[in-house]
Amino acid sequence: MMKPTIAALALGATALTSTAALAQDADWREDVPVFRIGLLGGENEADRLRDHACQEAYLEERLGVDVELFPASDYAGVMQGLLAGQLEFAGLGSSGYAGIYLQDPEAVEPLYTTMQIDGSLGYYSVMYTLADSGIDTIEDMEGRTLAFADPNSTSGYLVPSFELAEQLGGPLEGYFGETGFGGGHEQAVVAVLNGQYDAGVTWTSGVGDINQGYSRGNLRSMVDRGMLDMSDIQIIWQSNLITNGPRVIRSDLPQELKDLVMGAMMQLQTEDRACFDAINDGESMGYWPINHEFYEPIINMRRAAEGAR
Repeated sequence: MMKPTIAALALGATALTSTAALAQDADWREDVPVFRIGLLGGENEADRLRDHACQEAYLEERLGVDVELFPASDYAGVMQGLLAGQLEFAGLGSSGYAGIYLQDPEAVEPLYTTMQIDGSLGYYSVMYTLADSGIDTIEDMEGRTLAFADPNSTSGYLVPSFELAEQLGGPLEGYFGETGFGGGHEQAVVAVLNGQYDAGVTWTSGVGDINQGYSRGNLRSMVDRGMLDMSDIQIIWQSNLITNGPRVIRSDLPQELKDLVMGAMMQLQTEDRACFDAINDGESMGYWPINHEFYEPIINMRRAAEGAR
């Protein structure tokens, strides 16, 4: 994948923010008096609300309407909120976006994604075990228990279940002793740390210092909050590169609102870097505009998985 340059990122952000600079009172505010943001499940609700409070205040100032945060207990809650018109905006994984698209292709539009510190637009699913478990390879996992994160998670279910089945040459049920869902990425790690599962899968940028949980991802977020010491786990498997998930907005919203949101968020890394890092689970370079075509490989993978089920 070609990596966008920092100069190109800055140029794109400048062009996209011109609309925000010209923002005026508009009729759309009467139709959308509250801008509701869905927050994916997978970590403590209080932590999610605290991390995203700065985004709430930032967008309120730039949109001129109330902004409210809606944390869901799982991925499906945010997906259904967007499909039902009960949310205006959310960050999704690629599989979550694919799931919405397969139900209603006109429901949401992807606006932008996150660029890693190396300039790439992808990340990885990894399988981890306890460092002292004696389970050092995927071959050692035969007959053992595996915790997925969430059935609508790209790195926490869709990609590892697809790639592992191909790698192992058959259904996972015939290889692992038991598989289950931890209830989210964070909860699955905790379940492995507590001995409830032999291994789990989660997401990581795959770049940066492994001792810090890499540059961003669930492991980095848990390390930053003092919930995980990377010396307690080891990574025994890594997927192919996965497209970074999108921030999406409902398609039926006014175009001026879409432009204002896009312009404001593309400036966040320069306007409030601490807020940018807080809502992106670690360090990254910035945001990058994307469109539907970027996610077609994951959509096809999810379509195939749903057809198989």
